[in-house]
Amino acid sequence: MAKVSLFDKRVIKKFLEITSVISGTLSAVVLFVDIPSDLKLIGGWIFLGLLALTYLAIWAWSNNLNSIDIDVEGSRVSVKVGDIFQQPGLKAIAFNEYFDTQVDNKVIGEGSLNGIFINKHLDVSVAELDHHIEDYAFDANEVLESNDGRKQGKRQRYQIGTICIYKDYLLTAFSKFDENNKALLTMPEYLEFLINFWDRVNNVYAQQSVSTTIFGSGITRIRGHKNIADEDLLKIMLWTFRISEMRFKYPAKLTIIIHKDKIDQINLLDIKSARNGV
Repeated sequence: MAKVSLFDKRVIKKFLEITSVISGTLSAVVLFVDIPSDLKLIGGWIFLGLLALTYLAIWAWSNNLNSIDIDVEGSRVSVKVGDIFQQPGLKAIAFNEYFDTQVDNKVIGEGSLNGIFINKHLDVSVAELDHHIEDYAFDANEVLESNDGRKQGKRQRYQIGTICIYKDYLLTAFSKFDENNKALLTMPEYLEFLINFWDRVNNVYAQQSVSTTIFGSGITRIRGHKNIADEDLLKIMLWTFRISEMRFKYPAKLTIIIHKDKIDQINLLDIKSARNGV
């Protein structure tokens, strides 16, 4: 199913912009070139055929758009398909509220972003990462009570949105865990996380570019919104970024990475056409 309809007004607008330039150029040529009448008819049909192909090409491009650049209150924001681990600058990796590092498909899944980070991109032992997190200078209000009844994983809880910097990674406490180590959030908690996250990023980014994925895409369950689409999550991220105090100073920018398997579900033309992406 096409993300952009065949007669979407934005496709029509883009088509008219292109054809106005073509038509103007051809009109100028016809004024100075004498074209035989029999060729005018053939040329007219060819011209109409090219216009139809141009329209279809614009429509296809709109449906296969996989990167956009937008301005959000003066900050450059790129939304694109890619691999977050290949991005320059700081890369945000979502952990749970305990900063667990136990990749066993029970506490952390091998296929989750932080599981991939720990298994494939961590350049020290897991124990060293644990020591780094334990010794990190968190603000007092970011360290919550210890969950001594927790059977698996760490026991120290952190406020969602808390960031621990490890080299060029921003490890952030994103999801809350229930007693069965299932990641979940309510929508108010999701919004709380994003507001806290942008606030922390503003304090630590040091004029470096920051890349993140769509928070909540994948295994995290948002209670009461189990069918929420990645496009909606992306729009929420952009909205909370816009209303936050976070602003990137040029040339630093924010990049939101979309997994290649998810791009078919996201209408980037819709986001680019909207004010500030939302």
